[in-house]
Amino acid sequence: MKGTKYIDTLKRPLKDLRISVTDRCNFRCSYCMPAEVFGPDFAFLPRSEMLNFDEIKRLATIFVHLGVEKVRLTGGEPLMRKDLPLLVSMLTSIEGLRDIALTTNGIFLPKHAKALKDAGLKRVNVSLDALDSDLFQQINGRGVQVKPVLKGIDAARRAGLGVKINMVVKKGLNDSQILPMASHFKNEGITLRFIEFMDVGSTNGWNYEQVISKKEIHNLIHNEYPLEVVEGQVYGDVAKRYRYVGTNTEVGFISSVTETFCSSCTRARISTEGKLYTCLFAETGFDIRKLLRDDAMTDEDISDAIVKVWERRADRYSDERTEESARKRKIEMSYIGG
Repeated sequence: MKGTKYIDTLKRPLKDLRISVTDRCNFRCSYCMPAEVFGPDFAFLPRSEMLNFDEIKRLATIFVHLGVEKVRLTGGEPLMRKDLPLLVSMLTSIEGLRDIALTTNGIFLPKHAKALKDAGLKRVNVSLDALDSDLFQQINGRGVQVKPVLKGIDAARRAGLGVKINMVVKKGLNDSQILPMASHFKNEGITLRFIEFMDVGSTNGWNYEQVISKKEIHNLIHNEYPLEVVEGQVYGDVAKRYRYVGTNTEVGFISSVTETFCSSCTRARISTEGKLYTCLFAETGFDIRKLLRDDAMTDEDISDAIVKVWERRADRYSDERTEESARKRKIEMSYIGG
């Protein structure tokens, strides 16, 4: 079955896999893991309920045989998972896997960037929502200043990793940081991606009034630093890509609310406890861990189960978003990543 392209009910192929390796994080960002919910007594998953590295590799190998070309490791904060470079090296050995990436808040990159690169990691996306340290401390909920994140970005670049920055923009919170972030990373020659505030999970208090649209952000930047469209964008990419005129430095916009991209979504997600989700906004998942831990189940059996889930996939949440659907209980981002 290797190389076969499986499509869902909307003709979308399975090409990308996101694997959450931990539900823990050292930050408490309000749009992901608000401190009032994920407090000191919050019950995180015990290690026995998380997929181990052998299970993750086995599962990733099956997905690659089904047509997946790229794997992204997420969390939580994935670098809180012990020995993560070992997992990266295990995944690197999978024949046919073209790309392995990591989403991180950057704090642990000075310690791990070189080992991750040596293990085969290609690139990192670093989450940073403000350059103003007082505001950033407020956003991350842990009093962490900007400087450690910038050090992490520098460490990743020195190690030879590709780097992109992700900024979630929330009206009235950090929209004042749009131009300072654009200016800083333009000067650094690093791609910055602006992400509309989304109703992921059920605990971030989302409402549409807090959304700064892709169009608004684009126009604000374009008026200060003229932008031009990057040609040749790839099917399945979530970011609409632009570059600063006269440079090779890009800006991306992920507009899940105002300019949806459900029609070209090629992503499957594995949660920390081993459930398969076919949408970032899903309410329920399919228990893959149960199959992995059943000695009677072969790789072919697990592959067949995944194909059945994908071929029934009809998710287009962002296309159909309503006030009512936004209030429904959904899986938290800390379990399936962004």
